[in-house]
Amino acid sequence: MDLQLWLYYLIAILILTASPGPSVLLCVTKSATQGFNYAVYSAFGSLIAIIGIMTLSFTGLGVIVSSSEHIFTIIKYIGAGYLIYLGFKALISKQENYHFDKNNDMKKKDKLSSFLSGFIVGGSNPKAIIFFAALFPQFINTNAPLLNQYIVFVSTFAVLELSWLMFYSYLGHKSSTWFLQKGRAKFFNRITGGVFIGAGVLLSTSNRS
Repeated sequence: MDLQLWLYYLIAILILTASPGPSVLLCVTKSATQGFNYAVYSAFGSLIAIIGIMTLSFTGLGVIVSSSEHIFTIIKYIGAGYLIYLGFKALISKQENYHFDKNNDMKKKDKLSSFLSGFIVGGSNPKAIIFFAALFPQFINTNAPLLNQYIVFVSTFAVLELSWLMFYSYLGHKSSTWFLQKGRAKFFNRITGGVFIGAGVLLSTSNRS
């Protein structure tokens, strides 16, 4: 792959991954209220989902999905509905204080739950499909081996995306001391609940343009 072409791709992906979105919000919340390891599993869930979207887009299926009004709407409302559900769940929570093991010992069901949360949030964002469906054709060299290009594109994205998610999760973890103080859970649940619902409503109004 041409180095200059890869640098252009790197800049585009850097801008995309550095911008906070629903996955970042989920990871920060998990890290601050449950522990850093919870955020790690959510981050990997989101990453796997978006790599799936990248794969669809790279093979051309992403164009079909992004151009279909019905499929786009279904994906959009799944993501919006889940974010609103998370927000509503936080708003009605009666929890007054946060408690989690500093050693972050997680049960298998906790790992799976965190992973699935990240997977749903990452994979149900239709903007990712639109972005990669529009992005990849500009960088793919049809005269060069496609598999090699796919590996480079995905690896670049995976490193940057995971790095940013871990960075934001770390910030959330560092703030956990404040959130663990008595009475802070109720306040934080109200804030995050409103933000999740707002993000869900905003996502539901998105369109293919």
